[in-house]
Amino acid sequence: MDFTKTLAIITGGASGLGKAVAERIMAAGGNAAILDLQEAPGLAVAKATGAVFFQCDVAVESQVIAAIDAARRALGGINLLVNCAGIVGAGKLLGKDGPMSGDYFERVVRINLIGTFLCDKTAAAAMQGNPPNADGERGVIIHTASVAAFEGQIGQVAYSATKAGIAGMTLPIARELAKFGIRCVAIAPGIFMTPMLAGLPQDVQESLARQVPFPPRLARPEEFAQLVQSIVEIPTLNGETIRLDGAIRMAPR
Repeated sequence: MDFTKTLAIITGGASGLGKAVAERIMAAGGNAAILDLQEAPGLAVAKATGAVFFQCDVAVESQVIAAIDAARRALGGINLLVNCAGIVGAGKLLGKDGPMSGDYFERVVRINLIGTFLCDKTAAAAMQGNPPNADGERGVIIHTASVAAFEGQIGQVAYSATKAGIAGMTLPIARELAKFGIRCVAIAPGIFMTPMLAGLPQDVQESLARQVPFPPRLARPEEFAQLVQSIVEIPTLNGETIRLDGAIRMAPR
């Protein structure tokens, strides 16, 4: 698919990985709609890049349907969905204040996993009517999993469960949507320099960077966006979860 003709919806596009994707798409000549719960940062990114912004809680189905429909009308169509919305959801099964509450676990699942599903099915319903390109392709769906899907650390029980779920549904979605010419690929990032990590002390950042075999640094959001572009442009990338992690394998803690 031609990256310069991208009509993209990016969830969680107000910061971090999603913001970098929006910037890359707009710089390449495509068009993007940012969906995010954070209104002020979302509007700021939209103003800086030329994208459009729609406030949306991906955990609420009615909001997802309304926001994606509004984005489709604003862009004149949709041929790319990049799911970056999510929360860290740190917490132990048996914490110092007692067992993790079911409500907390369910909240992480609803935002990270169910939110991705809600955006997938709504965007796919819109993409299936797109005119196909020479390969018969009508659209691309990209998930954001995590290395925590495979090496979840202590305190990541909820987060790892959601990211493993996102990785796990990538192939079935790719197989199902193949008849419509819609691909589905997941990216599993390692340790990235996101706004959350940027707020940590310098010595903590350096300690995290040393855990990465090569390059021994925190990954940059621009590198995530670069992989998004490659996925869009390479039609045989489908049904796969791609680690973007500098060969790191996470320790238990």
